[in-house]
Amino acid sequence: MVMSKRALHASRVLIVDDHPVVRLGIRQMIAAEPSLEVCGEAESVESALRACRTTEFDLALVDLSLGATSGLELIKQLHEEHPQLPILVLSMHDEALFAQRALRAGARGYLQKHEAIDGLIQAIRQVVSGKVYVSDSVAQQVLAGLRGTAAVPTDQLAALTDREIQVLERVGRGSSTAEIAKDLGVSVKTIETYRSNIKAKLNLKSALDLVRYATSWIERP
Repeated sequence: MVMSKRALHASRVLIVDDHPVVRLGIRQMIAAEPSLEVCGEAESVESALRACRTTEFDLALVDLSLGATSGLELIKQLHEEHPQLPILVLSMHDEALFAQRALRAGARGYLQKHEAIDGLIQAIRQVVSGKVYVSDSVAQQVLAGLRGTAAVPTDQLAALTDREIQVLERVGRGSSTAEIAKDLGVSVKTIETYRSNIKAKLNLKSALDLVRYATSWIERP
């Protein structure tokens, strides 16, 4: 979906989120800013890549949860195909680990969705200007991890791949192996392998230990 320009020098924004209501809310916030304009929307990795191949954007606003595919994969692909395109992550995840992985994948900023009302426009302007943006709460979690006071040690989680992090998150939210396989578009056997790898990397002995760990991570304060 490509939209017409409303201002000659407005920064052009692509919104990537699989929830239409969220896209609408973001579009309305941006519409109030004369220096910004939503010029495209996408609900999946594929539609986002197509949009960037046909339209020039000044910033991509990306959610990390895009159905069967991780937003981290989109960030990596966008950064590879359009290395000069600033990417700002707007995510429900308040874990510093996700921010670190997103920035490592090529994003230039990370903002939690519940902070969007007060911080979105500032974050967009900062990232478009070439700076890196991380919200205060995420910065505090990074410091907590460095001090060893985080609810769940991030050094253990750092051993997991991006896909294993996806599986761990869904385990923590109560999804079964079959449900995770369907959600991620892979086989049940593949998810079982991911679960085994996660247990080995986190030194967990049983499936119950994995569920307890994942739940503790998801429910952290």
